Amino acid sequence: METFNSDPKPGRIVLPLVLIGMIATTYTFINRVATNNDLEIVAEETPVETISDETVVEDTSTTTTTTTLPDNYVAYLEEITAEKIQATELGKDVLEANENWDNQSVSYQEAKDEFRAFIETAANFVTTVSEPGPPNEFANLVTSHEELKTLVNLISADTVELLAGLESSDTGEQRAAALDSFNKNLDQFIKKIEEIVASATSN
Repeated sequence: METFNSDPKPGRIVLPLVLIGMIATTYTFINRVATNNDLEIVAEETPVETISDETVVEDTSTTTTTTTLPDNYVAYLEEITAEKIQATELGKDVLEANENWDNQSVSYQEAKDEFRAFIETAANFVTTVSEPGPPNEFANLVTSHEELKTLVNLISADTVELLAGLESSDTGEQRAAALDSFNKNLDQFIKKIEEIVASATSN
């Protein structure tokens, strides 16, 4: 007589039991080996590579390009720079002499002598500025130098007018007007030199 099996697939129960037994045996074995050998079970760590965003700083600074100027060009720039210094000194001396007279810290004769000296200094300065002038091959310098010559002649004329104002019978109006004109022309002369030098060195 045949035995009737109510479960057509008995492996469904046996297989899970076998798997559980294998897992339990493996766990017990590993723990025993680790305990007997003083081993420390360390979970393996996968190193993580960190990529940082680096900011690249670009050098945006401007590079100065040095332009080589001809020797005669450079010599002219040095010449008018020296004339600028002379003009500044003349302006200081005239202003000081005028203030000394206004403050009555000098006699009338002393003031006249100083003002006469300025006329002579300014006349010599006209010659200094006029000759030799810039190299003829540089048209821009020739044109600019003509303006300097005009201004230095006006400065010279102002020194003559300053003495005339000192000797005038008015209450100082002529001398004040001459001083104002002198200062303006002198400032324009100095600024013109600065423009010429700046233009040459910036190209």
